[in-house]
Amino acid sequence: MTIQHLQRIELRPTPYDHPDAVKLNDRVQLEYAERYGDEGDVTPLDPTMFEHPRGVYFVAYDENGTPLATGGWRGHEANDEGYADGDAEIKRMYVTPEARGLGLARRILAALEDDARSTGRTRMVLETGTKQPEAIALYTSTGYTPAPAKFGHYRFDDLSRCFVKAL
Repeated sequence: MTIQHLQRIELRPTPYDHPDAVKLNDRVQLEYAERYGDEGDVTPLDPTMFEHPRGVYFVAYDENGTPLATGGWRGHEANDEGYADGDAEIKRMYVTPEARGLGLARRILAALEDDARSTGRTRMVLETGTKQPEAIALYTSTGYTPAPAKFGHYRFDDLSRCFVKAL
């Protein structure tokens, strides 16, 4: 795969329970399990959380229709898990190993931010972990800063890191 090849990548809004999304979600869960030595991310997610305008889920496809990457956001309002009104939480950012290094994660991240902003969301939030240094580097290099307080399912986990970015 070359950088020219990246130009032919199509980001498609895709249901979270679409077979291609499920396939890539299964792959990212295996990677989480390997990195953390557990069952993967057990944050409760429902496909309706990613339905517009409450959220969106993208799958990136190459010109042959091969799914290469995913990412979604789901909306939140202030709640007891530490979210604030207007939050859009990034979930399931993943690029297959064979497509890494081509800028797909940055492209998906920008599309998620644009989409969330277009629905009136005011802040992007995300939770990642210390055993995902590539993710932390991506987010900090694109303007995300450590959250003043942790939020979400893993907010009490020592390996958890939360980041925010104003939209």
